[in-house]
Amino acid sequence: MLQYISMLDVHAIKKDFPILSREINHKKLVYLDNAATSQKPQSVIDAISNYYSYCNANVHRGVHTLSDESTNLFETSKTTIANFLGAKNDEVIFVRNTTEAINGLAYGWGEQNIVADDLILVSILDHHSNIVVWQELCKRKKANLVFIKITKDGKFDFNDFDEKLQKFGHKLKLVAVPHVSNALGSKLDLKKLVQKVQKFTPKSRILVDGAQSAPHLPINFEKMNVDFFVFSGHKMLGPMGIGGLLVRENILKTGEMRPWLFGGGMIAQVHESHTNFQDDLSERFTPGTPDVASIVGLAEASRYLSQLGMENVHKHDSQLVAYALKKLAKIKNIEIVGPKDETRVGSVAFLYQGVHAHDVAQVLDSQGIAVRSGHHCTMPLHTSQNWVATTRASFQIYNSKDDVDLLARGLEKVAEILL
Repeated sequence: MLQYISMLDVHAIKKDFPILSREINHKKLVYLDNAATSQKPQSVIDAISNYYSYCNANVHRGVHTLSDESTNLFETSKTTIANFLGAKNDEVIFVRNTTEAINGLAYGWGEQNIVADDLILVSILDHHSNIVVWQELCKRKKANLVFIKITKDGKFDFNDFDEKLQKFGHKLKLVAVPHVSNALGSKLDLKKLVQKVQKFTPKSRILVDGAQSAPHLPINFEKMNVDFFVFSGHKMLGPMGIGGLLVRENILKTGEMRPWLFGGGMIAQVHESHTNFQDDLSERFTPGTPDVASIVGLAEASRYLSQLGMENVHKHDSQLVAYALKKLAKIKNIEIVGPKDETRVGSVAFLYQGVHAHDVAQVLDSQGIAVRSGHHCTMPLHTSQNWVATTRASFQIYNSKDDVDLLARGLEKVAEILL
């Protein structure tokens, strides 16, 4: 891989991603569906292939060479990923994706800490995975799920948050919010939120959905002062099927959160009458055989992004989003939804007046441009704004202003064909 110093060399980066050499409908592929999943550099593909080709064996307890090598790769990869996210090794629990991480939190923490009449706060910006999970827990526990509103420009409404903290604070157990909205790109002022929670309800726990922030922003779990952080590897250049749940070490040590899956690997001793779990926190939350190959792939993705520098990644993203906002604002019939300032991260979503979002996406696909259309797993948000569906163009390190220009031309083609 090439070394990048300050500004990203997108032309060089594109060469690291084999799929970007493809043509779609006889057109150069312009991949702008990164909020759904990102593409993978060759180094990540090679890391997974090399593991299965030369090191494949089950981890821990094996005394043969391959098992030792596999265990070493598992442990060193975990350290790489933890360091990338500013977390301790023991605070990283591997899961398949953000959705599974939130479910794990509901069963491992929620089942023993949420009781009748307790309150969980979420945002109308939230992805379904951070809504449905808590809806179901609240049904089981007879607790209450309350939504924070958004401002006119699509941001988390802190005035509404203040009102609900003061009204329901004594019942509040959990605040679960997206760091960056997958639909609108709205970035949450996390420092402000944490300060308010600590002031009004200091015993409440805070969950941050980092699915859309981990690929674009420098993340430091230790400095966030939150309790839980969840993410998906496939959105940050890693493989599908691997993600993480970061949990404050003290929450694990005190037993406030317990394992929610059980079996081999996470046990110290098993007797007919009872089982003792591992003292090692990492192993206690890893029942069965872990997906070592995907963890190795995610570690390589973390190294790749670290070599670029996440500050550079964020700067590149900010410049691209700003350029897209400016470019799309000039197109007739386009109405951009969500923030139109520097707080927007990762994507630009819009309505095309007179044309359904799916039709917009199909026309763009005919031009080799991949975008996402629909409600982006944020149906409550779309319903609250009376949007049937929106079109979203989302970016990664391999996207450039040229890609945005091609998007703009593709959107002009929509008018030619459908209006």
